[in-house]
Amino acid sequence: MKVLLAGGSGIVGTLVIPFLKKNHTLRVFDRHAPTDSSIEFLQGDITDPQALETAAKGMDAFIYLAMGNLEWEEWSGIDSAYDVNIKGLHFLFRTAAKQGITQAVYCSSMSVYSDLRSRYFPDEEIPPDETELYGFTKWMGEQVCRNAWRRWGCHVNALRLCHPTLKEKWLEETKLGTPTIATTDEDVASAMNAALELKAGFQSFMISGDYEQKTMNLSKASRMLDWKPQARPIN
Repeated sequence: MKVLLAGGSGIVGTLVIPFLKKNHTLRVFDRHAPTDSSIEFLQGDITDPQALETAAKGMDAFIYLAMGNLEWEEWSGIDSAYDVNIKGLHFLFRTAAKQGITQAVYCSSMSVYSDLRSRYFPDEEIPPDETELYGFTKWMGEQVCRNAWRRWGCHVNALRLCHPTLKEKWLEETKLGTPTIATTDEDVASAMNAALELKAGFQSFMISGDYEQKTMNLSKASRMLDWKPQARPIN
């Protein structure tokens, strides 16, 4: 499959590209070049319609990884959060629809919820409630995705990711008997691979390294994506 990685040079994109490129032909669209120079790269801004049209041309699907300016307490960060998590996402769906792309994966976040570490999440139907900028705009991005299914018939799987982490670091930091929600790069990539195949309208999934499911019930991902975290602590 030819897959556009929108924002693919960022933190999550850098983590998953080594795994995704084994199964797909990738093109990164970002303001900055990816660390993997073997991947096709097109430079541009996610809110530039002409650049998006060029980036989406010839693609079968896209994964939306863009995060924008991380300084969310600054005015520039607020501007960036709305541009990237809402406006740019809508622009890309509109562009994709014009080019006949009907499959997308949205990298959302469990940050759509507040008090993440002090609650149990039995399913994905719990209404998001975060008021902080990042989680709130990620939630609004999910609504853009839902609208893309209703308006343009694009199948969209929103993956609510939990702290994507290098597997080596995850193994160093995760201990037997201690609950974790962080997710290895390999497990995140396998969820993306599965989500690229699922055609079920708009769906949201909790994606976490919580292999004991102490914090969240991952049964929907298991049932619909045939996915569950594979990483296990060694001590």
